[in-house]
Amino acid sequence: MTFTVPKFPLASLINDGLSFLTTHFAFVTKAVSNVIGAGIDAMVTGLMYPPPWVVIIVFGLIAWRLATRKIAVFTVLGLLLLWNLGLWYPTIQTLTLVTVATLIAVIIGLPVGIAAAMSQRLYRIVMPILDFMQTMPAFVYLIPAIPFFGLGPVSAIFATVIFAMPPAIRFTTLGIRQVPADLMEAADAFGSTRIQRLEPGKGFEAGIAVVIMAMILDRITQRIGARHAQDK
Repeated sequence: MTFTVPKFPLASLINDGLSFLTTHFAFVTKAVSNVIGAGIDAMVTGLMYPPPWVVIIVFGLIAWRLATRKIAVFTVLGLLLLWNLGLWYPTIQTLTLVTVATLIAVIIGLPVGIAAAMSQRLYRIVMPILDFMQTMPAFVYLIPAIPFFGLGPVSAIFATVIFAMPPAIRFTTLGIRQVPADLMEAADAFGSTRIQRLEPGKGFEAGIAVVIMAMILDRITQRIGARHAQDK
């Protein structure tokens, strides 16, 4: 006598669900794809309009301003090599895709992270979902993206956003939850509400400081590791 375990038709349910969504809501995904695609094309066109050497100089100056002279030289030489190899258009397109995906991930991640920090119930719901999103390989997200948005940059942005959004949510939630309780009590005592002041200028300055410090520490630790290897 053999015992057969009934098989749960998960694959069939997923196929039927995607087929239903793509059949009845294709106009929504098509509209989103058209808007994002138009934005990508506009950014690529804008970056491709000036001569490549102008864009390379601008990026070199930005790297010099935000990092060091060596990194600026490396940026200029690297971009000149890509230009010489005939990869300038793919480089600009990749830069645009990464920029758009990062902006979308931050726009979605910040409010969700703030809400998860304020609500313990939402926090318990969101965290397992983020674990699932970060554990799943990035290319898997292209499977549902292609039926909705088709082949192209929009599907790539969708997969990138899904993979990049969890860190934005986690860091936002962690940053808010690590605020000392005495500071929160002091803020309440002085009449502050849950909506604090929005100072994007100071936030941008703080972000630049974090980036610069991270690059400095990275270069220092690399140099220490190189010297240690030479001593051996």
